[in-house]
Amino acid sequence: MPMLKLNNVHHIAIIAADYEVSKRFYCDVLGFQLQSETYRAERASWKGDLALNGVYLIELFSFPDAPDRLSRPEALGLRHLAFSVDNLADAVTSLTNAGVEVEPIRRDALTEKQFTFFSDPDGLPLELYEA
Repeated sequence: MPMLKLNNVHHIAIIAADYEVSKRFYCDVLGFQLQSETYRAERASWKGDLALNGVYLIELFSFPDAPDRLSRPEALGLRHLAFSVDNLADAVTSLTNAGVEVEPIRRDALTEKQFTFFSDPDGLPLELYEA
């Protein structure tokens, strides 16, 4: 039987409690670009397509009365979403200046690279990993 051949990650879907707050966070704080935005009246839901450096990456949704989900990094399921950065200290300063709480910088014992965690407005764990 031939092995499945995946090309890449097409997108990551995120459901936000407050669409406008999350859109500002991902665009104004993290630097994503809003490519398109659609209001779906039948679902009372917004959908924003966000790109990073010109590459479509995140579908940002709002849904009325979406249930809470465990999101701590050690919960079962998707652990976190990680972004690579060239300079971790500069990235942490940028987040801190934007009012985002960032965990202390740690070092990966296997790669010797630095990393840290922070959260989006809904508590989704996000990581910065120095390239």
